[in-house]
Amino acid sequence: MSERASSQAPASASRRDFLHQAAGVAAGVAALAPAAAAESARSSPLPTVQLGPHTVTRLILGGNPIYGHSHFNRHLSQHLTDWHTPEHVQELLDRAEQAGINTWQNSYAERTLADLDRHRASGGKLNWLCLGKPDWDQKPHLIDEVAKRKPIGIAPHGALAEKLHRQGKLSTLKDLLKRIRDQGVLVGLSAHNPELLALANDQDWDVDYFMCCLYYLTRPKDELRKLLGSDLPLGEIYLPSDPPRMFKVIQATKKPCLAYKVLAAGRRVGTPAEVRGAFQTALKNIKPIDALIVGMYQQFGDQVGANASLVRELGG
Repeated sequence: MSERASSQAPASASRRDFLHQAAGVAAGVAALAPAAAAESARSSPLPTVQLGPHTVTRLILGGNPIYGHSHFNRHLSQHLTDWHTPEHVQELLDRAEQAGINTWQNSYAERTLADLDRHRASGGKLNWLCLGKPDWDQKPHLIDEVAKRKPIGIAPHGALAEKLHRQGKLSTLKDLLKRIRDQGVLVGLSAHNPELLALANDQDWDVDYFMCCLYYLTRPKDELRKLLGSDLPLGEIYLPSDPPRMFKVIQATKKPCLAYKVLAAGRRVGTPAEVRGAFQTALKNIKPIDALIVGMYQQFGDQVGANASLVRELGG
C-alpha cells in the first residue's frame, strides 16, 4: 500500500463502511419491492389485449437494452451487452413474469435464441414475439428456422420494410409476410415510417398486427435536411412531432398495434414524472386493443416493477 493510501486509510474505511451499510439497506428495500409488486400483480393483474388467439399484456418486455442496442453510442451499447450476462437476463425475465408481464419481444440472433431456450428450460412461460434482421430479404429461410422456436408472431425488421418500400420492392416484403403466414404464426409488420403502415392498412395487407415506432428514426437524410436544414444534429434524431403522426395511423387501423420507443430510447427518463408522462401520452393515444413494447434495464433500479405499476394504473 502506498504512503498516500495508508495515510487516508481511516477515511477510506469509513467510506467503505458507509457504502456497505447503504448497500445493505438498498438490498433490503429491493428484496421487499418485488414481493410487494408481486402481491399487487396478483390482486390487480396487468390489462391485456388479444393478438389472434393469444392473450398478451399491454406491457411487453422489449429486447434492445438486453442486447446492446442503446441507440446512443457504442460505449453505452457495450456496457449494456457486458452487464446482461445470461444470469442477469434470466433474472430480468423472471422479474417480468413476477410483475405480471407475459410477453417478450426481441430480434433474431444466436444469443437471443439461447436466452429464450434457457428461459423455457427453467419453466418460464413468456410468449415470444420475434423481430427479424434487416437482411431477411437475402435470408428468407430464417423465417422457417424462427418458426421452429414457436413464437406467437414474427415481423420483418422495420428498417428492411422501409428499405424495400423506398426501393419499390413491396412484392419482396409481401413475399416475406406470406412466408411467415405459411408457418402458421401471427404476421407482424414493423415500421418507423407511419406512411408504410398507413399504406398496408389502406390496402388491407394480410397482417395480424403492426409494430409502430413512435419516432421515425430511419427517415432519409434528404428528408431531414428539408425539415431541419443542412446542419443536422449528430446521431439519431428524435423529433417531438413524430409521435402524433404515428398515433394518427394507430388510431386509423382496426388491427392491434404494438407501440415502441415510448421513452425515445432513454431520452425521456429524466424524472419519474417524465417517464409517467410518456406512458400516459402513449396509452391515451393508442387504441384499447393495442399494447406497448418497452425495453427495461434493471442495474440501477426496478424498471420492470415501476413500468408494470404505471401500465396497471394508466392502461386499464
